[in-house]
Amino acid sequence: MIRILVVEDEDLIAQRVKRLTQEILGNQLHHLAVCPTFESAQAYILEHPIDVVMLDLNLNGKDGFQLLEQSVAQSFQTIILSAYPDKAIMAYEYGVLDFISKPFNKTRLQKAFDRYQNQDYRSEYPVKYLAIKKKQKLQMIATTDIMYIRGAGNHAELYLQSGQVELHDKSLQHIVKLLPSNFRRVHKSYIVNMQLVVSIANNYEITLQNGHCLPISRTQYKQLKDLLS
Repeated sequence: MIRILVVEDEDLIAQRVKRLTQEILGNQLHHLAVCPTFESAQAYILEHPIDVVMLDLNLNGKDGFQLLEQSVAQSFQTIILSAYPDKAIMAYEYGVLDFISKPFNKTRLQKAFDRYQNQDYRSEYPVKYLAIKKKQKLQMIATTDIMYIRGAGNHAELYLQSGQVELHDKSLQHIVKLLPSNFRRVHKSYIVNMQLVVSIANNYEITLQNGHCLPISRTQYKQLKDLLS
C-alpha cells in the first residue's frame, strides 16, 4: 500500500494528479494528501508516514529546491512535477526518482510509478550527492566519497573513504535505484562502490582498497568475478 503526498499550488493540476494516481494505482493506493504550500508540506511530512512525494518546484513563485533538499534526505522517494525541464538534471543530481515535465499524461505518470515499484530500476541520471540529516541540518555527501553502504533496517549506513559513517533515512532498496552504475548491490545487506574493490576471494568476500572485507551473495559471485577480471 502506497502513501502519497502531492505538493502542488494549482488546484486543477493537483486534482488531476490525484485522479490519475487513483486510476493507476487502484487498491495499491493507501492514502493521497495534497498540500498547496511548502510550509504545509513540511508540517505534513513531519507528522505522517509517506512513501512518495510528488513535488512542484515552483509554488507561489518560491523555489522548491529547499524543500527538495529536505525531501531527498527522508525515507520516501521524490517525483518532481515541473513546467521547467531545464531543472531536471539538477533535480536528478539531488536524488529524485523521476522528473515529469508539465504538461504530462497518464502514460508518463504510469512510468514514474513503474519506476517506484520496479526493484531493479536504476536511474539514467544517477545522483552526485546523498543528503543526510545531521544535528538538525542537512549535509550533502558526494557519492564519490562513499566506499560502501550497509543496510540498517529501514535505514542505511554510508561508509566514507574518510573513515566516517553517516546514517541515511532511505533503505538500501530505495538508495540503489538512485546511485551511479559503479555502485552494485553485492549482498542483501551491502551496496559497494565497485571502483574501490581490489579483489574477490573464493570464500565469497570482496576486499576494498582500505582493507575492509565484505560478504557477497553466491548468486553474485561469478558476475562480480567476471566484472573485475
